[in-house]
Amino acid sequence: MRYRILTAALAASAALQFGGPARAADLEVIHWWTSKGESAAVSQFAKAFDNDGHGDKWVDSAIALGETARSTVMQRVLGGDPPGAAQFNPGRQYEELISGGKLLDLTDIATAGKWDQVIRPKAIGSACLVDGHWWCVPVNIHSNYWAWYSKPVFEKAGVPEPKSLADFIAAAPKIKEAGFIPFAIGGDGNGWQIQLLFQDMVTEALGVAKRDEMYTKKSAEIAGGPEMKGVFTQLRALKQFTDNGYANRNWNDTTNLVITGKAGLQVMGDWARGEFAAAGMTGVKDFGCMIGLNEAKPVVSTDGDIIVFFKQNNPDVEAAQKRLAALLISPEVQVAFNNAKGSMPVRGDVDMSTADPCMQKSLKAVEDPANIVTATNRFITENTNQQLNELVAQFFADDSMTADDATAKFATIIGNSD
Repeated sequence: MRYRILTAALAASAALQFGGPARAADLEVIHWWTSKGESAAVSQFAKAFDNDGHGDKWVDSAIALGETARSTVMQRVLGGDPPGAAQFNPGRQYEELISGGKLLDLTDIATAGKWDQVIRPKAIGSACLVDGHWWCVPVNIHSNYWAWYSKPVFEKAGVPEPKSLADFIAAAPKIKEAGFIPFAIGGDGNGWQIQLLFQDMVTEALGVAKRDEMYTKKSAEIAGGPEMKGVFTQLRALKQFTDNGYANRNWNDTTNLVITGKAGLQVMGDWARGEFAAAGMTGVKDFGCMIGLNEAKPVVSTDGDIIVFFKQNNPDVEAAQKRLAALLISPEVQVAFNNAKGSMPVRGDVDMSTADPCMQKSLKAVEDPANIVTATNRFITENTNQQLNELVAQFFADDSMTADDATAKFATIIGNSD
């Protein structure tokens, strides 16, 4: 009799564990949101998850620099110890995780949340919706195509606020004469900030259609053409207006030069807006912004950040992963995160009327498909991207490399790219 009672008790316990409601879980999330503005933004995710009513716990694993964080994740996955979730960008590396069967299928959560209806533009959803299944959560619309400038610096230098990169280059000598660093840039992480600037200049010089043709068809002819030589020539012209401390400076310290009125302008993605917001600046009187490198031709890139979830052996962890996936794209969390981050929400049904003038520019631009630029990492492998980083960083640092030499090397990399 006692045996039968004990057996029944064990069976009931097993039913609660495997057939009952999923229990709370700790979930490690690896990301590279480490600056002041980024930390404020990601804390909105953590707060929502920690207070989801299930007792779940966000375990924060922040790793500075995107390529370092992604490399760490890939090593963990290959070693059989994946985190619960990780920040990624759409691209070839992320696609390898799908084809390798490493990611949790989120289709049931996406279907329940009608992601295909609320996410806009459609290109955002297409990065996660592959072969009829949802493999990631898009959390924002980020654009590389921005320049940020200090209104007080331009006023003190006696020059008009710029409407294009050409305007800025014309004004830069007077900004320098007034005692400011005209152009703020950093060279950390194998020169990715310089590469971002370079890619913005490439799009401005070639136009969206020709730029896409160059990358998709691996056209060495376009890559070695006169427009690209002009890009390298203009890049060399910009160097004379930066400071000697640029080499190892990270992007948010570079942004801080503009925030504190030490530098005139920085070309950086819209995540820089989060740094201005964290400093209590409004975007009305404190700083200005150019969308793209020419306000007359606004462009936005729309890949942004995604969160991926790795397959686990614990059903409670999987349930927590899906709860987090649903939270990340909920209207309240989308508004809270993106207002702090400087990016646009992926949902088209949230109220962003209180957003600052810079975000209003991007919200308007993204409504026109003609303004949308596909990020380069959708076209090239991480290996090719690193080759481009090294080339552009070398050209910026080494004045003995001519624009002709750099253009020829660029054409070779593109022509041989994967």
